[in-house]
Amino acid sequence: MTPGLSDEQLARYDRDGFHLAKQLFARDEIELLRRSAKEDKQLDDHSFGRGDGEGGTVRLSLWNHPGQGIYGAFARCERLVHAAEQILRDEPYHYHSKMIMKDARVGGAWAWHQDYGYWYGNGVLTPNLVSCFIAVDPSNRENGCLQVIRGSHQCGRIHHKLTGEQAGADLERVSEIAKRFEHLHVEMDPGDVLFFHSNLLHRSDQNASDHPRWSMICCYNAKSNDPYKESHHPRYTPLDRLPDSAIKQIGAQRFRGDQTEMAWLDPKREASARRLEEDE
Repeated sequence: MTPGLSDEQLARYDRDGFHLAKQLFARDEIELLRRSAKEDKQLDDHSFGRGDGEGGTVRLSLWNHPGQGIYGAFARCERLVHAAEQILRDEPYHYHSKMIMKDARVGGAWAWHQDYGYWYGNGVLTPNLVSCFIAVDPSNRENGCLQVIRGSHQCGRIHHKLTGEQAGADLERVSEIAKRFEHLHVEMDPGDVLFFHSNLLHRSDQNASDHPRWSMICCYNAKSNDPYKESHHPRYTPLDRLPDSAIKQIGAQRFRGDQTEMAWLDPKREASARRLEEDE
């Protein structure tokens, strides 16, 4: 069985709003994800950009349903889903996943925000959701790694307003929070995973380096937190978990070219995700 988080790690997550799991995915597993994403024309065609208000553009691709391919193998694997279940103290379901494509020299910034600042409007009543940030490339200060304010999830939901084409948290309030809570740069190696609370304040700088910083983020909601209305992200949908070994098995199929029945994107089911370009 996947061991998951210890009681001490869960207590720290509750206190800090995040937990960094070093090398949760092995080098050969994360290489399958990296190679798949960077050779995937469909992923690239599905991507869209968001101005950051600082002259840069963030590029991302987003989908609601994990699918049968390599992206779904990560989102549905036991080690990730089990950790989400421990954190949520409830059955998790896949809320959405996205690939953040922060390319060298052109990757834009993300303004300070809370994920629940977006999801509140989708009919989600409580912030009992968790995001799992998987480092595909090395993530460091030079290429715009994730920054967090430790413990800021305790401040509750903060009002968000547009910063460029992004909805960012009220900067006056963020400035005051940063005076009382610790601001951290979370540097990560490929295969590391940062689990973080939906009310944790986080941001990232532009990538001015010569190195890309791609990451995949899998977001899970608790079954008991099922939204009360329809939106562009799904209501409770049981998640078909996979054994951890499925990552290598599905990855091998991906590069043998026999993944015709394993496409991650169903245009009919994912049409709503494209609306985020306009709606969020």
